[in-house]
Amino acid sequence: MEHPLIERNPHIMLGKPVIKGTRLTVELLMRKLGDGFTVPDILEMYPNLRLEQIQAAFTYSADKIANEIILEVA
Repeated sequence: MEHPLIERNPHIMLGKPVIKGTRLTVELLMRKLGDGFTVPDILEMYPNLRLEQIQAAFTYSADKIANEIILEVA
């Protein structure tokens, strides 16, 4: 699935997925949420970030998890 607001570039943050045009990684945003910050908190911390970009990070993360290959352990 294509994510137009997310990009991976080996020259930006070592190729980790970032919000396009920024150095904010999807991982950073997910960790902020996991640490208890809300979306409004994140928007306040990063005033140039838009709600649509955070939502794109959610979708990107969910798609990656949905497409995981599960290995059976014997």
